[in-house]
Amino acid sequence: MRIRLTLASVLALLLTGCQNAPTSPDAIPLDDPMENAPPVTSGFDADGLSSLLLAEFAGQRGDYRRAAEGYLEVNERYASPVLAERATLAARYADDSTLLERTALRWQQLDDDATTPRHVLSSLAVQRGDWETALAQRLRIADQEPEADLAALAELAIENDADVTPLLPPLHDFVERHPDHLDAQLATAQLEAANGDTEAADARLERLADSAEAPAEVWLTRSMIALHNGALDDARRYAQQGLERFPDDSRLRLTQAQARLADGDIDAADEDVERLLAHHDDTAPLRLALAQLYLDAAHPDGARRILLPLLDREDTPTAAYLMLGSIAEQAGEIDNALLYYRQVPSGDGFIEARAQAAKMLVGADRAQDASAFLRIERLRHPEQRVALLRLELDVLDAQDQRARADELLDDAIAKTPDVTELRFQHAMRAYHRGDLDTMEVDLRTIIEREPDNAEALNALGYTLSNDMSRHQDALPLIEKAHRLEPDSPAILDSLGWVYFHLDRAQEALPYLREAYRGQPDQEVAAHLAEVLAATGRADQARALLEDALQRFSPHPLIDDLLRRHPELIPADDDDAADSHVDPDSTRDTEASS
Repeated sequence: MRIRLTLASVLALLLTGCQNAPTSPDAIPLDDPMENAPPVTSGFDADGLSSLLLAEFAGQRGDYRRAAEGYLEVNERYASPVLAERATLAARYADDSTLLERTALRWQQLDDDATTPRHVLSSLAVQRGDWETALAQRLRIADQEPEADLAALAELAIENDADVTPLLPPLHDFVERHPDHLDAQLATAQLEAANGDTEAADARLERLADSAEAPAEVWLTRSMIALHNGALDDARRYAQQGLERFPDDSRLRLTQAQARLADGDIDAADEDVERLLAHHDDTAPLRLALAQLYLDAAHPDGARRILLPLLDREDTPTAAYLMLGSIAEQAGEIDNALLYYRQVPSGDGFIEARAQAAKMLVGADRAQDASAFLRIERLRHPEQRVALLRLELDVLDAQDQRARADELLDDAIAKTPDVTELRFQHAMRAYHRGDLDTMEVDLRTIIEREPDNAEALNALGYTLSNDMSRHQDALPLIEKAHRLEPDSPAILDSLGWVYFHLDRAQEALPYLREAYRGQPDQEVAAHLAEVLAATGRADQARALLEDALQRFSPHPLIDDLLRRHPELIPADDDDAADSHVDPDSTRDTEASS
């Protein structure tokens, strides 16, 4: 179990205006990226001045991508930090992370002391999960100014399940050089705790607590570590010590409530929660977060008490209905749970609530009630009729009433023959019962009506090739689907697979590699491995299969491949369970093929 130090801080975002929120490119406080940009007015020849003016005009028109690229172009000739800064400020509004990184790197190259490009580059690294680069940039900022958000970065890395081990050495080196840097010390302690070295973390935090400038996060982190370790007395004590110095810190109050809940001291926890509700805006997000605290501590009655007032407000959040429904369901109050689930309005969570209600009724041996409930919901919410019909079909299938489900779907299609989703559902049901002729008729009906329906084109093409060996018939369908949706992993897999069956295995490889990168499942893995083997890359196929067997369960298509090609069975390797193969690692040169 990873030690989690983030719950109180996450809840605090609802209470204290985003304390310790990490820096991001979006945090650059400019409505107009050119408003406070430094002026550039001299030192240009005619071409340079012309390019600069075009960039300026582009920025004024709101074409920030062209503005940023224009400034970069001029910057290549004049190597001006001011131009690089203007390019970065414009790129911030261009919604292009690659362009923003280019401009920030150029600015950093020309002005190594500027911290703004380091903030930008750190945030971009966080977005792509490159925590080491993000930390390296933040540490350079910390060398120059006190606000480097190191603790916030550490917290974010922990929350995202990052591998924190490589982050500790640079932080240890930094705090050795800067022992009084509280932000760095706190970040180090958080990562030490997350890495399992709680003794080192607590010792570091104890030293920090002796400082008159120690922030509330010192006691917050100590309390959370103790709470995770089950040392509830210590958790409460650290939270109380922090509250003595920071009586208005909501995170410490929440941590104390969490410790009390874990210890079963519900009355005392209720007092903490009521104080929070009394002293802060009583918002729906706050009540939802507090209710989750009670649920995490297995006290559903407290969660229910916190949530019920939300039902009397306008715009009751969907999450409140879902949580109350779940609480009632767990208590065996089936009809109450059904009442909550059906109050979720059309929109996000609507289908999930109805699906949970149907599942609950079936589990309570009330399958007929589930079908009746879904039929009524279709009448109440005609805009959701297709999705609700799918749920009812699932309920009937679960009762082995497939014939009744087919009749229901046929009746719906007869009443609304132009609804593509119903026809597609009919095609998929035909496929699963082995009626490929009916499936083909359904899909061709859809394609005739909607020639650019990539999903239907791909489904028909893949079935013709994979299940009916009609590869030439399949090819134009899949190629058209690919032209319509070139980035779809499912279509890329279909295209590579049909090429393979047409003896074009070498052409198939790049499509299957791209498909596996976008949709790493056992089916695509089996296809890619078979094509790798067919093109003389058996070792790469075995490595891929070794990884896939660990990743996916069940894996019937991989099992079938290994029965047909036992030479691809991976050798026993105790380290195989810890290895993962990147599809790009199977890429080799044309000369070796």
